[in-house]
Amino acid sequence: MRSVGFLYFIFGALGCLSSFLVEADDPYRYYTWTVTYGTISPLGVAQQVILINGQFPGPRLDVVTNDNIILNLINKLDDPFLLTWNGIKQRKNSWQDGVLGTNCPIPPNTNYTYKFQTKDQIGSFTYFPSTLMHRAAGGFGGLNVYQRPRIPVPYPTPNGDFTLLIGDWYKTDHKTLKQSLDSGKAIPFPDAVLINGQAQSPSFNGDQGKTYMFRISNVGLLTSFNFRIQGHNMKLVELEGSHTIQNIYSSLDVHVGQSLSVLVTLDQPPKDYYIVASTRFTERVFTSTAVLHYTNSQAQASGPLPADPPSQVDWSLQQARTFRWNLTANAARPNPQGSFHYGQITPTRTIVLANSAPLINGNQRFAVNRVSYISPDTPLKLADYFNIPGIFSFNTIQGLPSDGPAFLGTSVLPANLHDFLEIVFQNNENTIQSWHLDGYDFWVAGLGNGQWTPASRSQYNLVDAVTRHTTQVYPNSWTSILVSLDNQGMWNIRSAMWARQYLGQQLYLRVWVADHSLANEYDIPPNALLCGKAKGLHI
Repeated sequence: MRSVGFLYFIFGALGCLSSFLVEADDPYRYYTWTVTYGTISPLGVAQQVILINGQFPGPRLDVVTNDNIILNLINKLDDPFLLTWNGIKQRKNSWQDGVLGTNCPIPPNTNYTYKFQTKDQIGSFTYFPSTLMHRAAGGFGGLNVYQRPRIPVPYPTPNGDFTLLIGDWYKTDHKTLKQSLDSGKAIPFPDAVLINGQAQSPSFNGDQGKTYMFRISNVGLLTSFNFRIQGHNMKLVELEGSHTIQNIYSSLDVHVGQSLSVLVTLDQPPKDYYIVASTRFTERVFTSTAVLHYTNSQAQASGPLPADPPSQVDWSLQQARTFRWNLTANAARPNPQGSFHYGQITPTRTIVLANSAPLINGNQRFAVNRVSYISPDTPLKLADYFNIPGIFSFNTIQGLPSDGPAFLGTSVLPANLHDFLEIVFQNNENTIQSWHLDGYDFWVAGLGNGQWTPASRSQYNLVDAVTRHTTQVYPNSWTSILVSLDNQGMWNIRSAMWARQYLGQQLYLRVWVADHSLANEYDIPPNALLCGKAKGLHI
């Protein structure tokens, strides 16, 4: 792990750049990233990918709790482009969320400077493109937030850490995939699984007897995967910013959009061992390998790969129920004020969101409560700020499923700041789903089979449910989350499976209070891009 003290020496003396970013004693980090196309051959076939500063995957962001990030993004693609910061809460600052509901995309051959803070967070996160099908071409990377010096974490400092970005991959380029989706076809099955942009055997080196952190993220488009290391157990210590009860696992399922961290002790004879990621719940199983290399290794990795876990969904469901929040661990700041216990609060409202895969006008679409989302030319956040009519309506989507045909619309659910919501993701399809909420983490209170009913609350964990930003929903099942709406803004609720998101399986949650206050939300940034009906308006 990097020396936090050294980072504070370098960045602590820098002054405050903007009034909407908090205390001047929080360090600033400055980056310039240039986004270009490049040609690589991860599967033996030359294909166009998205590079950031010439790298695929993109540069790893290693930052510290409460750092202020000043990142100038230069778009050299032939498409408008945005990055979103998956799991970073953007406290009071949905202006920097980097999705089409909050930001105008950056036009080709122009730039935009993101300004945001990793406020009160520690953990493993990612970033990726949120525009079109750019995510299928790369542009993603790891974003690791380390603790400040005075904030202990509930495990000894590892001897090093590794970021593993694992996901399914297509030989087909992103523009062809987009054209296929636009023509009404479903996304095809992927061609392989990559680990850090490679199909075969990247190497991770460590010393015998020492312990290392593996930060594992599913950056794919479609499939869950199972992760395991030959001959080694893994101690789970973190899920998307939450310290967990430190259970030991021989393998872990990681669903699309999710991240986790495990500690692995190199306690085996000195040789090389396979690191394995294989797709889950797919008729055809793709497997990719890397190598855990002992620095005093005396033999290459050999022998059979560690076996896949049982293919039944129930195995994965039971594993997910073992993930528990570490209630004795420190938060990302000392002595947090306003603490409460989620299990003792009566929800203000229950929202049930049912996903579906309808045909609309003969084309494949995906919907939530019958509405297949379409992005307006004017971002919702700008329409809300400038009071521009006709962009969205609170009547488009209902908070409960209903019967009837699916239709196209711009879905926004209204909510009040400081509401406490129960949100149920109801999956009536025979495929696994993955759901993400921007701006928050949430308690995964319950996972169950069949249809959710109020009686399903008897299955909830109201004591130590883990908090995270992305949750899976198993086939013909439900997942229930609890979330405290303490972050004002316009926030995306979306399928993490990007073709589903692109074809309409998303909506926005507008968290709002009538009295404007900088204590609740920052002002529009002076460099905000204006487009659609907001173009030419005065900030």
